[in-house]
Amino acid sequence: MVSPAAGGRGPRRSRRSVRRESRRAEFVLGSLASVSLVVLGLVFFSLLREALPLFRHYPAAEFFTGLEWRPTSVDQRFGLVPLLTGSLLVTVGAAVIAVPFGVAVALFVSEVAPARVREFLKPCLELLAAIPSVVYGFIGLTVVSPLLRDVFGLSSGLSALNGSILLAVMALPTIVTLSEDALRAVPESYRAASLAMGASRWETMVHVTLPAARSGVTAAVMLGLGRVIGETMAVLMVTGNAAQITFDIFDSVRTMTATVAAEMAETPWGTPHYHALFSVGATLFMITFAVNMVADFLLRKEAR
Repeated sequence: MVSPAAGGRGPRRSRRSVRRESRRAEFVLGSLASVSLVVLGLVFFSLLREALPLFRHYPAAEFFTGLEWRPTSVDQRFGLVPLLTGSLLVTVGAAVIAVPFGVAVALFVSEVAPARVREFLKPCLELLAAIPSVVYGFIGLTVVSPLLRDVFGLSSGLSALNGSILLAVMALPTIVTLSEDALRAVPESYRAASLAMGASRWETMVHVTLPAARSGVTAAVMLGLGRVIGETMAVLMVTGNAAQITFDIFDSVRTMTATVAAEMAETPWGTPHYHALFSVGATLFMITFAVNMVADFLLRKEAR
């Protein structure tokens, strides 16, 4: 027969064991999170270490406001504006295509589609994220570029529009998946109350469900666009790589990522051109980091 004292010590030992395991798990998870932060900091530090020497010989104001990117041996110009406008033009074009289409698909999947259709569509959409970007670039070269040239009568289909179409397709999995999760998180009582007041299913989706999930959908859009801002191979292959300031979607452009990918391998170490490419990379890192931070804030707001 077990004494009361012995019986009392067992549960206490069990609780102490559970607390120790919980503290051990918290330590392991905290360590992993710290490693991620350290790696992120090291990446940013390495970019800055190679980027800052540029400004010993080249004015920072001229780099951030310069209108020419001309890394020639004579009269070099490292103006960021043409590359920045090219990246913005391609990204905005992708947003115009991907955001309405992605949100509409998310509404269909979460609110309209039967269970069997939903189970089929979601994996198909998520598989789009598994296709390598170079494959998208090849499709842009062989399929999209000739189509744009014939439809719009262009001299070349290698344009910002071509890059926007491909980036829109690449952003869809993120936008649709996260938007669908945000829409399904809306309490069912909201829909029931709207329908009870006489609203149609369409009116409920547009005026109740979508506004209630606004923060989550916005975060999904920003994460999707943050993913395509840093895309390299697809835009390198299909945008024409002309470092010019233009706001015409049919013109050839060069993005920040394409510039680094195209020129880094042929740039001598330690030259101003080398440090300028790292400055472009550091600027792109900060832009992407800011977009993801805003998206994370919106997701936290949605969770609250």
